[in-house]
Amino acid sequence: MFIDTSKPIALDDHLCFSLYATSRAIQKLYHDGLSKNNLTYPQYLVIVALYEYKQVTVKELGKLLSLDSGTLTPLLKRLENEGLVVRKRSQEDERVVNVHLTDQGIEKRESINKLPEILVEKSGFTEDEWNTLENLSKKLFTNITK
Repeated sequence: MFIDTSKPIALDDHLCFSLYATSRAIQKLYHDGLSKNNLTYPQYLVIVALYEYKQVTVKELGKLLSLDSGTLTPLLKRLENEGLVVRKRSQEDERVVNVHLTDQGIEKRESINKLPEILVEKSGFTEDEWNTLENLSKKLFTNITK
């Protein structure tokens, strides 16, 4: 083990804290662009996922975004009330709810397309560093959620 746990680990040396603080900083960085579009960060993630996957079940969307139904359902209701998504019960199984973007939701997604550029520019990373960070983040997530 390359972490010395024989003595308490300082806050700055906790990877969990670094990732938490970074995630909050990214959300803050995105805030201006999202608020101009009347979106929260979780709503943004839903729109990005639905744009990519076209139509998914609420259960699949929750899995993609690591959100439970108690968080996702009210979020989807708000997006539906704003005319950005449609939720529809499956005809084959009424327990299953499918969700997809409306034309207005697709337009909203395309209007916020440049938000990730802000993060890339602010990061100061080279393309290789960016790709390394992205790959290691995905690997860490996969390994700890097995």
